[in-house]
Amino acid sequence: QVQLVESGGGSVQAGGSLRLSCAASGYTRGSACMGWFRQAPGKEREGVAVIYGVSTTYYAGSVKGRFTISQDNAKNTVYLQMNSLKPEDTAMYYCAASRRYCFGDLDERTYDYWGQGTQVTVSS
Repeated sequence: QVQLVESGGGSVQAGGSLRLSCAASGYTRGSACMGWFRQAPGKEREGVAVIYGVSTTYYAGSVKGRFTISQDNAKNTVYLQMNSLKPEDTAMYYCAASRRYCFGDLDERTYDYWGQGTQVTVSS
């Protein structure tokens, strides 16, 4: 059974940083995709960042240059380092994983497994 467990969320002031972690069990990424998505109240869920292939990454334009997705294969964990946080980054953040190679897709329909989410709140 695949489980994705997120951690690292919290409250921070604008300009601050947080690092989210997604620990996977029952799943090995290989060349498939693991990504981070977020959903703010009243808004649709959106893709933020994805890692695929050996370690290729892709980011949504709204976070490019501020967020970094990375992996620790030994720990079967994917991270999202978030710097220069803005109030508009406030959302529930979800980790997701695909069974197949996804070419860096941030379409949530591509992903087969989802975590429960971790809340990020950025105050101005």
